[in-house]
Amino acid sequence: MIKVSPEVKNIFEWILCVIVAIILALLFRHFVGTPTVVNQTSMTTTLMENDRLVLNRWNRTVNGKLNYNDIITFEAPSDDDVKIADLNNPVATYDYNPTSWWEKFNYYFLENGKISYIKRIIGMPNDHIQIKDGKVYRNDQELSEDYLPEGMTTPANGPYTDLVVPDGYLYVLGDNRKGSKDSRMFGCIPIDKVESKVLFRFWPLNKFGAVK
Repeated sequence: MIKVSPEVKNIFEWILCVIVAIILALLFRHFVGTPTVVNQTSMTTTLMENDRLVLNRWNRTVNGKLNYNDIITFEAPSDDDVKIADLNNPVATYDYNPTSWWEKFNYYFLENGKISYIKRIIGMPNDHIQIKDGKVYRNDQELSEDYLPEGMTTPANGPYTDLVVPDGYLYVLGDNRKGSKDSRMFGCIPIDKVESKVLFRFWPLNKFGAVK
């Protein structure tokens, strides 16, 4: 029988505690929530670069309800600047489909190499979305978008600006309408590509609180 010294035993216990803590942190990050830093300008001025946010991922875990105007993060499409639209199937393209368990774990769970976008939900399944004359219409009703900066218009600068959102998809726009690549350019995103909803902003402190 091999005798283990108290010092070695303590080292193994410490290592085990670190491993357990890392696993719990990864599980919490994937299934419950996680902090993040805004590194895009597509949601200016609602969200500014370097704002610190807390993301709610529990909504994804329990397949919770998404609502109009929710600010979400989702896996970026493979092509975010489509030149020719297929209005019979106006959906974003996702070419990367990992097959092995390690590739799936590394990409979807650890999120290595994965790019995410942050946008606002404008259209739900079966909504008719139309952008014309600098305005957004949903089911023929002009949207009152008080979250946009005063004077901000929405250019129809993509091929997907008059469509019906397919079942299982969302139409999303950035609040910085003249500086955002969104559903106008890449089409509707699958609901199952939604990663999280923005819960609140914790930095800068003078903007601490819920984001709308």
